[in-house]
Formats: sequence, C-alpha cells, structure tokens
Amino acid sequence: MNESLQRAYSGAGVLVEQRNRVLRNTYWLLALSLVPTVLGAWIGVTTGFSFFRGSPLIGFMVFMGVAFGFFFAIEKFKNSSLGVVLLLGFTFFMGLMLSRLIGAVLGFSNGAQLIMMAFGGTALVFGGMATLATTIKRDLSGMGKWLMVGAVMLIVAAVANIFLQMPALMATISALAIVIFSAFMLYDIKRVVDGGETNYVTATLAIYLDVYNVFQSLLSLLGIFGGDND
Repeated sequence: MNESLQRAYSGAGVLVEQRNRVLRNTYWLLALSLVPTVLGAWIGVTTGFSFFRGSPLIGFMVFMGVAFGFFFAIEKFKNSSLGVVLLLGFTFFMGLMLSRLIGAVLGFSNGAQLIMMAFGGTALVFGGMATLATTIKRDLSGMGKWLMVGAVMLIVAAVANIFLQMPALMATISALAIVIFSAFMLYDIKRVVDGGETNYVTATLAIYLDVYNVFQSLLSLLGIFGGDND
C-alpha cells in the first residue's frame, strides 16, 4: 500500500513538473515573440505596408489565407525547432499587419502615449488572467465553444464594417474583442496549467493571439476616444 502511494505521489509530481515546464517555456517563447512583432510593426510603419490599401475585402481574404497557412504549418511542425521558427515568422507577419493601426495612432500628437497605454493595459490584463488561471480551481473547458462563437461573430461584424464603415460599430467590436480575448487568455493559460495543452509552441500561438487582439482592440479604442489632433 505504501509503495502504491509512493508511486502515485511520484507520478503526480512528474505531471506537475511537466505542466510547469510547458508553462515556463510558453511564457519565454511568448516574450520572445514580441521581438519580431515589434520589428514587423516598425518595418510596416516605415514602409507604409498595407494589405488593405487597394480592396479591404481582398486584403482581408489574403490576410486570412496567410494566417491559416501559418497555423497549418505551425501545427504540423510544433514538435520541432522549425515550429518555433514558423511561430516567430508568424509574429513578424502580425507585426506587419499591426503597422497600419500603429501608423494611424502615431498620427495623433499623443500617439506614442496611447501606444504605451495600450501596452500597459494589455500587460495588466495578461497579468490578471495568468494569476487567475493559476489560482482558480474551477474547470473552464466548457468556455471554449462559447468563446469561439463570440470570436466568429466578431469576425463577421468586422467584415461587415469593411462595407459599412461605422465608427460606432468599430468601437463596439473593439470593446467586445477586449472582453472575449481576455476570457480566451484565461481559458488558454488555464489549459496549460491543467495539463490540457502539453505543447508549448501551440500554447504560445494561442496566448499570443489573445494578447495581440487585446492590444489591438485597446489601441483602437484609445485612438477613437483619446486621439489628440492638436
């Protein structure tokens, strides 16, 4: 009996260590992924890069095609170093895509301040969700399908606003995106903590997208309501 208990405790200890290692590697890779994101955004701003200059709808379709191509490739090679390289390449691409918004915000006299505020707000959300994920005991696996429905509805609304060009709808989408992707952040980190996600490359991709969307949405709202043209 004592030997069985000892084996059980030993097995539990190994699982906890494995989960901690995945979480630790995920956080390190997430921090590293910010470097190519910033580089991509800087290159995009300086070169005036934009998929959406000609036709916003075609630009959106190209963006989705490239993004899902990266998703497929990262998933295929997630267990090798190539998966890490592809993930960093994807974050560079996402930095390029963010450059249009950053360039618009930098057009305000307080643009740099707004970007720092969005970064600080995103960091606070991430810190809060990460802390909550490691302390909450409740099983959050049921949240996934509802959050996915919310994300799909946001995409549909964003596509519709390409044609409608309604500032109020854009602000509403941004506000809802902050709520939904903050919840996604909690859900994705909790999956790693609970052992539901054991690959740190896949985990990093999911959490990166959450962080990216929260930052982008915060920056959009700050630009709409806090931009100073003086």
